[in-house]
Amino acid sequence: MDSWYLAPDIVATLKEQQLDWVSLLKKNRKLEVNSFVLRDEGGKPITLTDPHIKVEELVPLIPRTPYRKVKVGEKSYWCFTRSLRIPPFGKVRLVISFENPELTGTYAVLLSNRTNWSAKKILATYLQRWPIETFYQDSKGHLGLDKYRMRSTEAIQKHWCLVFVAYSLLHLACLPSSLIPGRGKIPSHPIKTIGEVCRQQGQKLIEDLILLAHNQLQQGQSATDVFSRLFAKQRKEVPA
Repeated sequence: MDSWYLAPDIVATLKEQQLDWVSLLKKNRKLEVNSFVLRDEGGKPITLTDPHIKVEELVPLIPRTPYRKVKVGEKSYWCFTRSLRIPPFGKVRLVISFENPELTGTYAVLLSNRTNWSAKKILATYLQRWPIETFYQDSKGHLGLDKYRMRSTEAIQKHWCLVFVAYSLLHLACLPSSLIPGRGKIPSHPIKTIGEVCRQQGQKLIEDLILLAHNQLQQGQSATDVFSRLFAKQRKEVPA
């Protein structure tokens, strides 16, 4: 989840439901200093005088040696991890992740209630958020996920299922159809966006509509009859 949702009430609810969680952590969050030991490159403890320290203040104090290279998929990250306490969440697992071995540029701070998870496990779990975010963006922008006007739970679930099925079919259309040379596998990375496929499907629908009208006119139907059929509203019989 995003750092905006890392709130005590939500964390408490997740605990009641016995659910594990991974979240981004804001860099101004305070950590309990007495809950962990930070050592310098020589292995000596670094003295932290205040009872609490912000994440953004801690990062410059961490030497290079505790960072470990973590590979998730085809990408590598350099991560520092510790179990510590953060008020009011109690004992948690902290992961600080850079995208380069020089530990420069921006970094991500992740947090999890699973103190026994490795940095790789936490990072790989959080990275699953991205395809979920792109699904929401595509389904709202192209498939009307948020445009329903139903009130019953059953009707809303049916609408969601239709959107999920439509998205799955469009996603399949985004994938290449040819095999990877020498590997005999179809690539899993899309070569088109959902928007591109939607535009292609829309163009195909218009083409089919034009051809339908053309064929009916060729068969001798009048333009008035063709237009009446095309633009007629579909009415369902209402039971008495």
